[in-house]
Amino acid sequence: MTNELAAHPLTQVARVLTWGALGLLAYGTTSWVVAQPWFALRNIEVKTPVAHVTEAQIRLVAERQVRGTFFTVDLESVRNSLEKLPWVREARVERRWPDTLAVSLTEHVPLARWNDNALVNEAGEVFVAAANTRLPRLSGPEDSSAEVVAAYRRHHAALAPLGMAIDELRLSPRRAWRLKLGNGMTLALGREQTDARLTRFVALYPRLFGTQATAQADAAPPAPITPVTVDLRYPDGFAVRMPDGVSPFKPNET
Repeated sequence: MTNELAAHPLTQVARVLTWGALGLLAYGTTSWVVAQPWFALRNIEVKTPVAHVTEAQIRLVAERQVRGTFFTVDLESVRNSLEKLPWVREARVERRWPDTLAVSLTEHVPLARWNDNALVNEAGEVFVAAANTRLPRLSGPEDSSAEVVAAYRRHHAALAPLGMAIDELRLSPRRAWRLKLGNGMTLALGREQTDARLTRFVALYPRLFGTQATAQADAAPPAPITPVTVDLRYPDGFAVRMPDGVSPFKPNET
């Protein structure tokens, strides 16, 4: 008789309802306990050194975004809010018992200015922040930042033997490259074989523009005159524009 009662469908339903009610009661009790102010978050600890993000900014994000207690706080929401700060590239947020959120931040390291009002890091990631340091300027079409950064690094290394630095590197909408160097010289690289063209320029520049002869043999050579523009878009050479009509070649080479 007992076995028959246990196997009765109504008994099965009652058992399920009982366990369900107990589960809901346990869930409700747990939710009530973890929501109590005993587990309130009271501290934020920044575990990594930061150069640009201030403690005031982090605490402002915390005040606006941290909701709930140690157990119920939405860590993903806090992380997303921190990553919206101008200099933050990546954020990690963890709980630390009993009342602390531990924050780890990775900041952007600016490589150059990008287009009109942004910065770009060495990975080609564009971000908007204020920087007072002097930086080269890169520009290009939308979504070309990684390509322009890669070209900047290659051209910077190629020009190093001449002691020249890049002030500006531009990629036009027609995919043409143009460099402006720290000495004021502009290099037009065009759209094709840009690395080979720049390599040829670096190889020939010391012989063509390294020094200029003087009228007096015993006089110290003057500082070299820098071309205004060098157009490298020729298959077998390049065109040069010098300042004030100065000859582009040393007298003994003309």
